[in-house]
Amino acid sequence: MSIKQSMLALLQQGPMYGYQLRSEFEERTGSTWPLNIGQVYTTLTRLERDGLIEVVDTGHGEARGEAEGATDGAGERQVSYRLTEAGAKEADSWFTSPVPRTQPPRDELAIKLALAVTLPGVDIGQLIQRQRAATMAALQEHTRAKRSQTADPASVEGLALGLVLDSLVFDTEAEIRWLDHCESRLRRAAAARTATPTQEEDR
Repeated sequence: MSIKQSMLALLQQGPMYGYQLRSEFEERTGSTWPLNIGQVYTTLTRLERDGLIEVVDTGHGEARGEAEGATDGAGERQVSYRLTEAGAKEADSWFTSPVPRTQPPRDELAIKLALAVTLPGVDIGQLIQRQRAATMAALQEHTRAKRSQTADPASVEGLALGLVLDSLVFDTEAEIRWLDHCESRLRRAAAARTATPTQEEDR
């Protein structure tokens, strides 16, 4: 997930400070991927360093005629940022480019299974059963979240949250199908080994 591009996309609406950006992101994604406020401020610092955003209000209160600036929910000064021209181009480029799939992210479960089949003493059947139970529980949780969604599905906010929850449901369903496939392949491989006598048995 790209926090950098998400921050730039949100800033297309206008200047915001870090806590606002975190709230906007979590509201639009149903808090599915909670953001650490420290991560938000670190990202903002890097975006400013790279010339993609700039400070529009230092948070000391001068712009609002205050003696002291306000603080956000994290106790930080409300330093507001806006997109630069380069930042706006970067946000536009993100929306108009497909997410690359040429280098798929490392999947911990796939790596675990790949190692398990090559190492002695690992009960792969039990590994798959436990994972299936955990994935089924996650699927039920996502389904409950869809049913209990309070935002109007016809509203922009409801549509955004619905799309995120659909993605989570589809991902977990695909993982369950893949686990079924793995179990089936392992059974066929075990049967083939049993049916083919080893060289030791031929002697």
